[in-house]
Amino acid sequence: MSIKMPVPDAGVLSRREEIIAALRRIVPGEGVISSAAEMVPYESDALNSYRQPPMVVVLPDTTEQVAQVLKYCHDNGVRVVPRGSGTSLSGGSLPLADAVLLGMSKFKRIREIDFDNRVVVTEPGVTNLAISQAVAHAGFYYAPDPSSQIACSIGGNIAENSGGVHCLKYGMTTNNVLGCEIVLITGEILRIGGKAPECSGYDLMGVITGSEGLLGVVTEITVRILQKAETARAVMAGFPSVESAGECVARIIAAGIIPAGMEMMDKPATAAAEAFVNAGYPLDVEALLIVELDGPKVEVDELIVRVDAIARECGQTTCQISNSEEERLLFWAGRKAAFPAVGRISPDYICMDGTIPRGRLAEALTRIRELSEKYQLRCANVFHAGDGNLHPLILFDANLPGEMDRAEAFGADILRTCVQLGGVLTGEHGVGVEKRDLMPEMFSEIDLAQQQRLKCAFDSKGLLNPGKVFPTLHRCAELGRVHVHAGKLAFPELPRF
Repeated sequence: MSIKMPVPDAGVLSRREEIIAALRRIVPGEGVISSAAEMVPYESDALNSYRQPPMVVVLPDTTEQVAQVLKYCHDNGVRVVPRGSGTSLSGGSLPLADAVLLGMSKFKRIREIDFDNRVVVTEPGVTNLAISQAVAHAGFYYAPDPSSQIACSIGGNIAENSGGVHCLKYGMTTNNVLGCEIVLITGEILRIGGKAPECSGYDLMGVITGSEGLLGVVTEITVRILQKAETARAVMAGFPSVESAGECVARIIAAGIIPAGMEMMDKPATAAAEAFVNAGYPLDVEALLIVELDGPKVEVDELIVRVDAIARECGQTTCQISNSEEERLLFWAGRKAAFPAVGRISPDYICMDGTIPRGRLAEALTRIRELSEKYQLRCANVFHAGDGNLHPLILFDANLPGEMDRAEAFGADILRTCVQLGGVLTGEHGVGVEKRDLMPEMFSEIDLAQQQRLKCAFDSKGLLNPGKVFPTLHRCAELGRVHVHAGKLAFPELPRF
């Protein structure tokens, strides 16, 4: 199997040296990387089954340089692929052979910490965790906390609308970003939103967040920070089946309890995480549920009693309640290390990302088990159970003929199941190239055409991150028509590694 990307522009490739020279004038010194050996680290993101060397890599360190690079590319018809830390699991920053890879890793300064307005103004290359670390001394933190928070950049979080274990109560990236500075492909610099909680006019922040680098390049971000809760405690409950754990999740939410986080792991994922972290997880249960409650102490104590009672009704067989901050963090350490932990028990794995209504979690888990038997591949399940975001980890060996093809087909069927159950194709990893060809499972041709019209309003030449999100590219001129059939751009196959 292979994925398809836009046909390389032979005219652009023939001007490669001219383009590199122009970029060096904009970003002098070591800001332009053009040798094949030095560009190897940029061949892929965390979806490393697919690799493509870029034409050239440019690493600006000022907004003005970004604007000049984009304007040059716009004026000369050169495609651009923005890149943050490269932790995307959907191929969102996969390079193109005829494109400039615009790396934002030098934008790593926190520009302002404003405790009065409870915001931080940061550059996009700052890591997610670094924001919380910068304000921890005053008792504040940044709520969205993806498992890759030690490495992923806040700019990439905006591109993919990342979540994390605490997004159930405190929201995704889109709920915690108040403003940004964005550079359009024309080189124009826009400021959207700001420190105020709400802004008048169209919700352009909502459009930019989750746009996967197709609309512009973010160079500054204003995020909301929160004061740490007085008390936070976690309940770790084991269940005899994933279905009973899923039922517990549904009942907790139905009871009006909104935990700070609610995560589930099945037996294979629990065993892998325990061997990796030694968090004290029970290994004789089929599913492990971690429920964190935070707030005033009296409220947390009452909610723990209620959650424990619900878990008992659902058949829990083990229960541990954190009695210290160190113990609470240890409970979470295994969950946050689940992805690398699974890498120890399988030569390869694919991390899927789909979302379903919470009430249908048991159905989804049953279907995943059936698909595992159908494709004869193991699957370790890790979920943001509270918001229905599934992360099945499909285990395979790419060295065995046909196994990767089966793994990808297995993953596609999981995502189709999510849509069939009333969910969506992605919860936080984005569409990228991984889910691009599944978009028609969820959207009609009219839906997709309308979305592309929005892209055309920002990028009329289609130069920003082409080949991502949309299964069929249309020229903006044709999208002005009611019925879109002509003007499709070809996608050649990209080899898989």
